[in-house]
Amino acid sequence: MKTWFITGVSTGFGRALAEAAIAQGDKVAGTLRQEAQRAAFSAMSPGQSFGYVLDVRSDVDIPRVVAQIEREVGPIDVLVNNAGYGYEGSIEEATAADIRAQFDVNVFGAIGVIQAVLPFMRERRSGHILNVTSMGGLTTFPGVGIYNASKFALEGINEALSKEVRPFGIKVTAIEPGAFRTDWAGRSLQRTVRTIEDYAATLEPLSAVRAARSGKQPGDPRKAAQAILKVVASDQPPVHLLLGTDALGFVREKLKTLQEEINQWEALTVSTDLTD
Repeated sequence: MKTWFITGVSTGFGRALAEAAIAQGDKVAGTLRQEAQRAAFSAMSPGQSFGYVLDVRSDVDIPRVVAQIEREVGPIDVLVNNAGYGYEGSIEEATAADIRAQFDVNVFGAIGVIQAVLPFMRERRSGHILNVTSMGGLTTFPGVGIYNASKFALEGINEALSKEVRPFGIKVTAIEPGAFRTDWAGRSLQRTVRTIEDYAATLEPLSAVRAARSGKQPGDPRKAAQAILKVVASDQPPVHLLLGTDALGFVREKLKTLQEEINQWEALTVSTDLTD
């Protein structure tokens, strides 16, 4: 029996993964934003589901909740940084407050949870940290640049962290989903107010498609949960795991384009070295 700590288990990936882990006999400590949600999650599977109210933006509450889970539920074997939300709008129109809020949850919240859990895992010389990023953490799309930036940042944290904690027996994996049937493009997506008409022709059709696809995305969160269980069960899990055919296609195209650009400008790139 493993003990999982999953942030954001009210809906979507977090909920599907919590249910899958419980179904295989594990214990799950999950965070939620409201007391009623916490009580419902704890009652879902007594002895296996344990709800905790936590806002990952709180530097004070994160270490308190982690210590409480270690004490009340058991040593955390698997951390899943799942809490986050999407933000839609051009980079020029994004407000400073909205940008900071996006990074507070998607980046700084994840880092805070990692920092709180790591001392326990490091002492035990074991553990697995999974950071839910996105295909949008490896490639970009017009109109969600701020969201892309937050997920690119988390990808960098994930990759560097994997190298730092490998000597301690701790594994690290980025989970990079494509479009799945979650609330990401619906209730959970924050949309900025259009203030610059020049962007309308490019971004509004994409926004309309994004909204129309909400609830009709090809990805199944339950199948994603089963894939994550397989990764956690692996002796040599990947540092990066794409989920979904669309994620595979978009990221492969990004890598192809990047390689072509590197090759095209290689001569200029190497011309900057000292020759003496």
